[in-house]
Amino acid sequence: MLHLVGKLPSLDRLNIISGAALQMQRELLWFQEIEKIVPKSYLSEQNVKEDTDGDTDENGDTPRDIFVKTHEKLQKDGEKWMKDTANSCMLVAALIATVVFPAAFTVPGGNNQETSIPIFLESNWFTVFLVSDAVAMLFSSSSILVFLSILTSRYTEKDFLKSLPRKLVLGLATLLISIVGMLIAFTAACFLVFKSKTSVPIRIIVAAPAIPISLFVILHYSLWFDIFCSAFSSNRFLFRSQNRLNFQFQVSNGC
Repeated sequence: MLHLVGKLPSLDRLNIISGAALQMQRELLWFQEIEKIVPKSYLSEQNVKEDTDGDTDENGDTPRDIFVKTHEKLQKDGEKWMKDTANSCMLVAALIATVVFPAAFTVPGGNNQETSIPIFLESNWFTVFLVSDAVAMLFSSSSILVFLSILTSRYTEKDFLKSLPRKLVLGLATLLISIVGMLIAFTAACFLVFKSKTSVPIRIIVAAPAIPISLFVILHYSLWFDIFCSAFSSNRFLFRSQNRLNFQFQVSNGC
C-alpha cells in the first residue's frame, strides 16, 4: 500500500496548491505521515517487478525508491519555481534599497545653508519620513539576504519541508514591509513639501500609495495563504486527525 502512496498523483490533486515547491512539500508530508501509521516492515518492502520475459523479479523498489523516482521532476520544478520567485523578489528589494538609501541624505526641503541642519527637522512629518525610510532600507536589505539564502539552498527533501517555505514567507514579509515603508516615506515627503497647499491633486498624490499596497495584497492573497499554511500550519491543514487519515488511506486503496 505504501508503494501506491509513493507514486506521483494526478495534476488535479497537485494543483490544489499553487507552486511546484509547495506541491513537493505536500507530497513529502503525505508520504511521511503514511510512513508513521503503516507497519515498519512495509518501509523496506520491495514491490514485484516483471522482466521482459514475464518472469517476476524480487529485486523491486522500496516505497522510498518509488517516491524519489516519481517525484524527481516535481522536485526539479520546485527548485526552479523557488529560484525564479526569489530572483524576481530580490530584484524588487534591490530597487527599493537603491531608492531609499540616497533619500536619507537628500531630505525634503533641503538643509539650512549656514548650519547644514534639515529645514524641516522639527516637523513631525520629518520624523515619520526618516523612520519610514530607515524601515524600508532595513527590511529591503533583509529581504535581499533572505532571498539570497533561498538561491544558495541545497534543495534537498528536508529543505522543502520547512526551511524553504519559511524563508519564502520571511522574504515576502520583509519585502512587503519595505514597500510600505517606502510609500509612507513618499507620503511624509509630500506633506512636508506641500503642507501649505490643500488642492485636490495634492490630496490625490498623498492618498495614491494606498493603491499599490492594496493591489499587492489582493493580487497575491491566494499565494500568501498557500505559502503561510505550508510554512506554519501544513500538518494541521493536511491531517486533521489520525482516524480521518486512516479512513482516507483505506479509501484511496480500495480497502
